[in-house]
Amino acid sequence: MAFVTTAEVCDANQELIRSGELRAMQPIFQIYGRRQIFSGPVVTVKVFEDNGLIRQFLEEKGNGRVLVVDGGGSQRCAILGGNPVVQAQNNGWAGIIVNGCIRDVDEINGCDIGVRALASHPIKASKKGLGEQRVPVNIAGTRICDGDWVYADTDGILVSQTELSV
Repeated sequence: MAFVTTAEVCDANQELIRSGELRAMQPIFQIYGRRQIFSGPVVTVKVFEDNGLIRQFLEEKGNGRVLVVDGGGSQRCAILGGNPVVQAQNNGWAGIIVNGCIRDVDEINGCDIGVRALASHPIKASKKGLGEQRVPVNIAGTRICDGDWVYADTDGILVSQTELSV
């Protein structure tokens, strides 16, 4: 999709919004990374205060995908840090959305990737690899499934069941 703002996508797709095929996430995320605008097909991960699965995914080729991480909204530690974000950037991920905290903000802000998270936190998560992958998650009032599409810019984050063309 050529660059179109999320506001324009909403204006042009009122029927998809009414039907629930296009959803806007509640505006709870902070913007990190140099790429403020990103979109792509979704890969979901559900973890709690553990980043082992997140790191595994980001070691793969991203091919323009967006990793959506349901970290349970925990603000007791960071489940994403600078090293995995650099790896994600180098592996071609378009973005990462984290329902939880990140750390190494200065390093992440230097990366050419889009990152959204609730906040930053200096304590690191465990690395046991516990969690679920490619499962539906509920974040910011929105159900997100593996294979959905995300469209993010400075106005917000949209989730669609299909790739959109405007």
